Amino acid sequence: MPRRTSRWIAGRASVGTSTVRRPDRSTWIVLGRSGTDCTVAFLDAAGVEQGRGTVAADALPGWVAEREAGEPVRWVWNDTPGWYSGLLTGGTRVARCHDLRLCHAILRDSALVRADADLRGHPDWDAPANTDSAAAAPALFELGAAPDAAPALPESLDEALQEFARQRAAVDGASDPGRLRLLTAAESAGALVAVELRAAGLPWDPQAHDRILAEVLGARPAAGRTPAKLEDAGRRVREALGDPAANLDSQPKLLRSLHRAGILVESTSRWELAQYRHPVIEPLLEYKKLSRLLSANGWAWLDEWVHDGRFRPVYVPGGVVTGRWASSGGGALQLPRQLRGAVRADPGWRLVIADVAQLEPRVLAAMAGDRALADAARGKDLYAGIVDAGAVPTRAEAKIAMLGAMYGATTGDSGRLVPRLRRTFPRAMALVDAAAREGENGGVVSTWLGRSCPEPSAGWHAAQSLASDVDASGGDETRARRWARDRGRFTRNFVVQGTAAEWALAWMADVRGRLAALDAVPESDAASRSGRVFATRPHLAFFLHDEVVVHAPREHADAAARAISEAAESAGRLLFGDFPIDFPLDLRIAETAHGE
Repeated sequence: MPRRTSRWIAGRASVGTSTVRRPDRSTWIVLGRSGTDCTVAFLDAAGVEQGRGTVAADALPGWVAEREAGEPVRWVWNDTPGWYSGLLTGGTRVARCHDLRLCHAILRDSALVRADADLRGHPDWDAPANTDSAAAAPALFELGAAPDAAPALPESLDEALQEFARQRAAVDGASDPGRLRLLTAAESAGALVAVELRAAGLPWDPQAHDRILAEVLGARPAAGRTPAKLEDAGRRVREALGDPAANLDSQPKLLRSLHRAGILVESTSRWELAQYRHPVIEPLLEYKKLSRLLSANGWAWLDEWVHDGRFRPVYVPGGVVTGRWASSGGGALQLPRQLRGAVRADPGWRLVIADVAQLEPRVLAAMAGDRALADAARGKDLYAGIVDAGAVPTRAEAKIAMLGAMYGATTGDSGRLVPRLRRTFPRAMALVDAAAREGENGGVVSTWLGRSCPEPSAGWHAAQSLASDVDASGGDETRARRWARDRGRFTRNFVVQGTAAEWALAWMADVRGRLAALDAVPESDAASRSGRVFATRPHLAFFLHDEVVVHAPREHADAAARAISEAAESAGRLLFGDFPIDFPLDLRIAETAHGE
């Protein structure tokens, strides 16, 4: 099917100057592999090759460190984890890179790039990230065409140079090259952060984790046995059902047991179960909660993922189609709050924890240029500001309405409240409504910086075509309408969630640079667990969509907090110029993630 070029682009105004953009005087150094050696090519700022060389693999960390100490340089490589992990192990940190795999994915699908750009004809560059976990990254919705099995990523220097030239040409010929340069730079900076997060690790106290599990689940049982409190909750569920043999860990069998008890639910979700008044509901919800903790972050997880006082997850930048990160090992993006007491700084160090209040609605206000919504957010809780603006009477309703607007809810409280937002904040609501219409019509939408959503699948188009046929049945028409609405909800949220992910990348990239500028401290035995590069410096240790955790020497904790706050302000200016939107942080310094 021919590529459809969409004119629906979230960002239209000019963007500011990027702190993560390539400096004008920087040099590009492209890396490739040839046998056991590394081959390198030197390019000037215009991308013209100036020479080549060969570096032995074991000498690469020192050679890269020498180049980093000189003029600004940006490293170009096929895949950041495959190159940067070894450099960090060797004690070398780099300031900037261009990740060819990640940038290929962005440029290949961006509606800002000319349809005739030579990127889709090179499927080798569609290979997955070089991680040590085979788990697939999740998609936001399965509404795009499924990719074929990906081959291995190209490694030779010539292949890297050719792909880099194709990408530069695609950006130069794009309808808004400035946005794509910023996006690819931020995406590549995020790739560096992801590798550094794993290398440094999140300080983790296994004894505290064990105490939390014992308090919630009961003492650690013998192998193959069930913790006492989980066992007790299961017993109470079976008693309430009157079914001593009920299988609580099989969804179909549990649903049959519930149906026999007169609880006619279609799933065992908390929200659906809560609609029924029955003695089984309370113990069943407790059982599900305890079982989820045991399976996702219980003792087996602790044994597998926490070593030498560090939790080292595998992050996947761009692992979700919106540009949000995924995790292919360790479940960093699903850590329950009840385990935060196990996140504990090293002696003499502190955790600096910051999360952004209502990131996505604030991003929506800036994208739409909606000053009324920006005024409601300025200097205060955005949902309280929506109430003050007269849109809805309570904060709870403001949150329901805003989430409904961004996620396309049309029934229940959201369906009742969203029209009130349209009257009070017409520009913001018009933006997401337009994105939804584009998606329903089979179009492609893009984020503020130019990441575009997947095209509809061939099956989606076939369903729409069938519904318009003179012989279409009522079922055909119903399915086509449902699929169109589903895609509209996807594109409605894509532009907001994707732009929020871009803001977060810019934020982290700036935090990373500011922390690197702080002075080193003497190395301690505990801090050495963070590796050679991070044992003496404050560094990012955790990321979760709109939250970062920095592990900092006690004497640098205040400076790290300022760096995080200033970077949030800078990220807002970087993406949205002088539009008056702020990104307030819940910022705290503590020894544990619970704030003690």
